[in-house]
Amino acid sequence: MSQPTSTTFRDYLLMHAVVAAWGFTAILGKWVTLPPVDVTIWRTGLATFVFALLARRHGGWQVRASEAWPLIAVGAVLGVHWVLFFWSARLSTASVCLAAMPTGMLWASLIEPLIDGTRRWRPLELLVGLTMVGAVWLIYQVEFSYWQGFTVAIAAAMLAAVFATLTKQQVSHRHWSVIGMFQMAGAFAASWACRPFLEGKLIPTMPDAASAAGLSFLVLICTVAAYAGFMKALRTMSVFSMNVIYNLEPVYGILLAMLIFGRSEFMSAGFYLGAGIIMLSVLVLPWLRRWVE
Repeated sequence: MSQPTSTTFRDYLLMHAVVAAWGFTAILGKWVTLPPVDVTIWRTGLATFVFALLARRHGGWQVRASEAWPLIAVGAVLGVHWVLFFWSARLSTASVCLAAMPTGMLWASLIEPLIDGTRRWRPLELLVGLTMVGAVWLIYQVEFSYWQGFTVAIAAAMLAAVFATLTKQQVSHRHWSVIGMFQMAGAFAASWACRPFLEGKLIPTMPDAASAAGLSFLVLICTVAAYAGFMKALRTMSVFSMNVIYNLEPVYGILLAMLIFGRSEFMSAGFYLGAGIIMLSVLVLPWLRRWVE
């Protein structure tokens, strides 16, 4: 995929909007009153339908099974990640959930060499990872009452790293709507398969009017539109710039959560210190990599 010689302000603004939309998902996970697994079932099922309508114009309905199944399998990883993500927000707060997400860079540094044989473990990334471990320990110490939600969020971040690594292996000429259709279908199947274990029943709960409105925003803005914007930005921005902006997701999410939920989202100073160390680590890493490697 070729990169342009320059990136416009509009491109940067688009990517910031995408990341802000992703940061808003934890807030919606608390806003929608459905069980966390049902939020994911409805989100992925409706998103699959929307992506299918869009993919019809780009040959998405004529994809060979040998090409479709790997996309569906990777989507299943995404589905379990989202179940854990929303479960974490329900067990704790949106801020605690989002604070764990940047650890995905640490997990990616460890997981990617295992999946991609051409990549090796990098000492700098492992050093930053150890710094994150210290920050995570600090958060556990000062916000112990939320240890369950934070632990689930770390597991969600790990699956996000697996999803990103596997998706990187599937880069193809297919349109974003086609990839989105199959990945969302896999996420839908995986999240529904989780329901009997988490809720004891197979049939998801029907949303009420307020939850339906939240789900509509989650599907159309935070899923379909954000996915399309991300793919559009990918064609115009460097990977370096995108990674820096992407790591601002918890910053946007925590600020939005504080504005919407008020004092229930305010944590101790130790929490913000630990979260700040994690965010600073992922933001500084690209510049350190330029100097050291």
